[in-house]
Amino acid sequence: MKRALIITWNGYQDQEVIYPYYRLLEDGFEVDILAEETGWIYGILGTKMNATVVSETVTNDTVDKYNFLLIPGGVKALEKIRQQQNILDFITKFVDAGKIVASTCHGAQLLISARVTKGRDISGYYSIQDDIVNSGANYVNAPAVVSDNIVSSPHYDHMGVWMKTSLDVFNSVDDGHLYSSDE
Repeated sequence: MKRALIITWNGYQDQEVIYPYYRLLEDGFEVDILAEETGWIYGILGTKMNATVVSETVTNDTVDKYNFLLIPGGVKALEKIRQQQNILDFITKFVDAGKIVASTCHGAQLLISARVTKGRDISGYYSIQDDIVNSGANYVNAPAVVSDNIVSSPHYDHMGVWMKTSLDVFNSVDDGHLYSSDE
């Protein structure tokens, strides 16, 4: 079964949650949205999405429930999420397990805070280029950047190619795992 988790919060970047949510459904995923509480959460442009997972309930064991992780942008949303150590630990374990992570725009800030960018090619919004470089990553300004099991993009202008690339990477590996944590 294909299960995806979108990590976001109130104040998310609307396009970066809505399009991937429906694209994942179209590809046959069951999709959960994580936020500070369950129920309606609102994007900066006023759209609403139904959050189904509460951030404080996520543990390292939650990694086993999902095989695709999506981290959209939204500066206000990410500012809050970056303060949730359990979410950062979850992202680290997800990446270490070799599962596919798709990140766009300011979503790279969560990758930086989870300390999974060092030595990788990472894209993100141009204003955080220095943060990406200072984290030990190589900043790449391209619509979709694949670096092992992380697929990143700088902006919602590239939603189509970023999601296509992310799903192509996911579908090209065994059960959504690029490698196992035992390797």
